[in-house]
Amino acid sequence: MKRKIAVEHSLTDVRNYLVKKGFEVESLDNRGNLDGFDAIVVTGQDSNTLGIEDTKTKTPIIKARGLSAEEVYDQIENRYS
Repeated sequence: MKRKIAVEHSLTDVRNYLVKKGFEVESLDNRGNLDGFDAIVVTGQDSNTLGIEDTKTKTPIIKARGLSAEEVYDQIENRYS
Protein backbone atom coordinates (compact mmCIF):
# COMPACT_ATOMS: atom_id res chain seq x y z
CA MET A 1 0.00 0.00 0.00
CA LYS A 2 1.37 3.39 -1.00
CA ARG A 3 1.93 5.97 1.68
CA LYS A 4 -0.23 9.05 1.20
CA ILE A 5 1.62 12.35 1.57
CA ALA A 6 0.20 15.88 1.46
CA VAL A 7 2.64 18.41 0.00
CA GLU A 8 2.27 22.17 -0.04
CA HIS A 9 1.60 23.38 -3.57
CA SER A 10 4.86 25.35 -3.98
CA LEU A 11 7.09 22.33 -3.25
CA THR A 12 7.11 20.95 -6.78
CA ASP A 13 10.56 19.36 -6.49
CA VAL A 14 9.54 17.49 -3.33
CA ARG A 15 6.25 16.41 -4.91
CA ASN A 16 7.99 15.04 -8.02
CA TYR A 17 10.67 13.23 -6.00
CA LEU A 18 8.13 11.55 -3.73
CA VAL A 19 6.04 10.42 -6.72
CA LYS A 20 9.16 8.87 -8.26
CA LYS A 21 9.76 7.05 -4.96
CA GLY A 22 6.29 5.52 -5.15
CA PHE A 23 4.27 7.72 -2.80
CA GLU A 24 0.72 8.86 -3.43
CA VAL A 25 1.04 12.66 -3.30
CA GLU A 26 -1.78 15.16 -2.95
CA SER A 27 -1.71 18.93 -2.87
CA LEU A 28 -2.14 20.55 0.53
CA ASP A 29 -4.54 23.36 -0.32
CA ASN A 30 -6.73 23.50 2.74
CA ARG A 31 -7.09 22.21 6.27
CA GLY A 32 -9.41 19.29 5.54
CA ASN A 33 -8.90 15.91 7.18
CA LEU A 34 -5.15 15.91 7.73
CA ASP A 35 -5.28 12.62 9.63
CA GLY A 36 -5.87 10.84 6.32
CA PHE A 37 -2.22 11.33 5.37
CA ASP A 38 0.92 9.51 6.47
CA ALA A 39 2.87 12.80 6.48
CA ILE A 40 2.38 16.46 5.61
CA VAL A 41 5.15 18.48 3.99
CA VAL A 42 5.06 22.28 4.30
CA THR A 43 7.54 24.98 3.37
CA GLY A 44 7.93 26.09 6.96
CA GLN A 45 8.67 29.63 5.81
CA ASP A 46 6.41 31.18 8.38
CA SER A 47 5.40 30.05 11.84
CA ASN A 48 1.83 29.20 10.87
CA THR A 49 2.02 27.75 7.36
CA LEU A 50 -1.48 27.24 5.97
CA GLY A 51 -2.86 27.49 9.50
CA ILE A 52 -1.45 24.06 10.31
CA GLU A 53 0.26 25.09 13.52
CA ASP A 54 -3.07 25.39 15.30
CA THR A 55 -4.56 22.29 13.70
CA LYS A 56 -4.76 19.13 15.77
CA THR A 57 -3.48 16.13 13.89
CA LYS A 58 -1.51 13.02 14.68
CA THR A 59 0.04 13.16 11.24
CA PRO A 60 3.75 14.09 11.21
CA ILE A 61 4.38 17.55 9.75
CA ILE A 62 7.72 17.99 8.01
CA LYS A 63 9.06 21.49 7.42
CA ALA A 64 10.95 21.43 4.14
CA ARG A 65 12.69 24.78 4.58
CA GLY A 66 16.39 24.29 3.91
CA LEU A 67 15.96 20.62 2.98
CA SER A 68 16.44 18.94 -0.37
CA ALA A 69 13.71 16.69 -1.75
CA GLU A 70 15.88 13.70 -0.82
CA GLU A 71 16.21 14.93 2.77
CA VAL A 72 12.43 15.29 3.03
CA TYR A 73 12.08 11.73 1.72
CA ASP A 74 14.63 10.53 4.29
CA GLN A 75 12.65 12.16 7.11
CA ILE A 76 9.46 10.44 5.96
CA GLU A 77 11.21 7.07 5.71
CA ASN A 78 12.85 7.49 9.14
CA ARG A 79 9.43 7.95 10.75
CA TYR A 80 8.26 4.59 9.39
CA SER A 81 11.36 2.45 9.80
